[in-house]
Amino acid sequence: MTSSSRNFPCYQCGACCKQTHLSEATQYLSRGDGVCIHFSETTNRCTIYATRPDVCQVALFYEKHLNTVMSWEQYVEMNLAYCLYLKNNLKHEY
Repeated sequence: MTSSSRNFPCYQCGACCKQTHLSEATQYLSRGDGVCIHFSETTNRCTIYATRPDVCQVALFYEKHLNTVMSWEQYVEMNLAYCLYLKNNLKHEY
């Protein structure tokens, strides 16, 4: 299965985009307050979605870095748990 055929159930809440400082992989995207420099708080969407970094593309990141370490289902479960953590424990309102 390729990254293009995998679907990640993103709820488009923006929680991960508003906390880029929490991961070494995304810290460089922070505008200084943890929010991604490409995140629009007006639309709650990525302004460079079509060309966003690999780390922001869940399926592509899995294929490139983790497909030999865990199953897609495990990866999705892990990401959804972290998503829930972010939504429940962050300073920004959703």
